[in-house]
Amino acid sequence: MALVSLNGIDLNVQTEGSGELVVLVMGTGSPGRVWRTHQVPALVKAGYRVAYFDNRGIKPSSECADGFTMDDMVADTAALVEHLGGPAHVIGTSLGARVTQELALARPDLLRSAVMMATCARSDPVQLAWSRGLMDSYDKGLEVPASFYAAAAVVRNLSPSTLSDPLVARDWLQMYEFAGSSLGPGHRAQLALTDFEPRLDAYRRISVRSLVIGFADDLVLPPRLSREVADAIPGARYAEVADCGHIGYLERPDEVNRLLVEFIDRA
Repeated sequence: MALVSLNGIDLNVQTEGSGELVVLVMGTGSPGRVWRTHQVPALVKAGYRVAYFDNRGIKPSSECADGFTMDDMVADTAALVEHLGGPAHVIGTSLGARVTQELALARPDLLRSAVMMATCARSDPVQLAWSRGLMDSYDKGLEVPASFYAAAAVVRNLSPSTLSDPLVARDWLQMYEFAGSSLGPGHRAQLALTDFEPRLDAYRRISVRSLVIGFADDLVLPPRLSREVADAIPGARYAEVADCGHIGYLERPDEVNRLLVEFIDRA
C-alpha cells in the first residue's frame, strides 16, 4: 500500500487488478486490508480493478486526532475515486456503508453503483451506548483487558451458528485478542460518528443504482436498519445473508461475493 495525499490528508491506498474501478470502504476501527481476505480476490477474478484503503483515523493514513465529520470521510472517498479515474462501483460496510450512501447522495457523478452492507440511517441506542463506553474508557485512560474485549467482540460481531463450533470460536477469539483492545485517537474519532441525526428522508433522493445487504444475525446494526435504508432509496435492491453477524463478509464470503459480483456486473 502507498500513502497518497488527498483532500488535505494522507490516505494509505492499494489497488489490484484491471477493468472498471471498484472502491471498498471499511467500517469503524478496521484497516482496509481486511477486504484483502475475501472480497479483493473475488472482485479481481471477476475482472475489476479494486482499490481499498485505510480511512482517516486508521494509521498509516492520517489519524486526524482532533476529530472529523462524516462529510470529511465522504470527501476523502470522493477524492480517491477522482484520483483513480472514476466513476467507480463503491462498496462499504458499517461506517463505510454510511460513507457510501452519503457519497451517492452528494456526488452521484462519481458512482456507477453503490453497495451498502450492515448499514443504517439512524443511530441505534445499543450501538451508541457501546461506542460511548469505549470513548469514555479512552478519555479516562482506561484499557479494557484484551481477553475481555475479544470475548465481547466475538459475541457482538459473529453469528451463533459460527460460534457453535468450539474450534472456530477459539480461532476467532485468538484473532481478536491478538489484535488487541487499545484504541488510538483516530479510532476514537470514528466512534464519535455513531451519534448522528436520522437520514432516511435524505436517502429518498439517492439516484444511484443501489444494493443494500443485511446480515441476519447482526447484533451491532440489525438487518431491520439495513432494510430501512433499502426501502428509502428509490429502486434499491435488498438482500439478506443468513447465519452471519456484523462481519458477514468474513463469515459468509462466498455468498456475499456472489451478491457483489452479480450486482456490479449488471450495473
